[in-house]
Amino acid sequence: MASITTSDGTQLFYKDWGPKDAQPVMFHHGWPLSADDWDNQMLFFLSEGYRVIAHDRRGHGRSDQTDTGNDMDTYAADVAAITEALDLRDAIHIGHSTGGGEVARYVARAKAGRVAKAILIGAIPPVMVQSASNPDGVPMEVFDGMRSALAANRAQFFLDIPSGPFFGFNREGATVSQGMIDNWWRQGMAGGAKAHYDCIAVFSETDFTEDLKAINLPVLLIHGEDDQIVPIANSAHKAIKLLKHGTLKTYPGLSHAPFATHPDIINADMLAFARPA
Repeated sequence: MASITTSDGTQLFYKDWGPKDAQPVMFHHGWPLSADDWDNQMLFFLSEGYRVIAHDRRGHGRSDQTDTGNDMDTYAADVAAITEALDLRDAIHIGHSTGGGEVARYVARAKAGRVAKAILIGAIPPVMVQSASNPDGVPMEVFDGMRSALAANRAQFFLDIPSGPFFGFNREGATVSQGMIDNWWRQGMAGGAKAHYDCIAVFSETDFTEDLKAINLPVLLIHGEDDQIVPIANSAHKAIKLLKHGTLKTYPGLSHAPFATHPDIINADMLAFARPA
């Protein structure tokens, strides 16, 4: 398996497919998943002539199950280490949910020439948790409940999420895919419980306001209007106001993971944004 070792000794697994001289597209997965969540999109962009890269975040998938470094600054530093090791230039970074926050933090700090564009799907920025400065955010009790459920029975918790709100399978008339549920569970259970527990605070409490303001590159925000995990009013509708060169595209009735449930629609829109005008 391909991997790099970071400055603190953590091994990070990654996939790297396609011509090494093609424009790179790097994918950043959500909690508590892995690079495998992007199989469809990696095959799609590969078929369009791109070089495609996806990594397992530390503590997730096949990367080391670290008990430290599970914070957004370290996640972004890990991305920088991979992009430098692979010498990715003019890359398009695509992130989902927590991965969208990772992209925002990395892109805001990336060295000149490393990044061309970014796409954030169902992403957590600017900040999820409710506070005095974010009164319409998600109450802390929700995230405390997630921590309790993970600690009590992670295996069951990781069935409940994809069976219900993540893909919108709890909505009347939804076409439920058992394969997608099982694959979500498989990816989640491959990671480390400590990292997954820590990451709940990371995705709920990290404030990306200044990151969004600092990005000077084109950013496409993709968000399902029926996102039950990262409500659109508290995320994309706020994030678009902070971006200098942002485009917001929303999808009525679609869930937190529209790229998974409706790849034909989302892939085409991402490709149109990725290609030079």
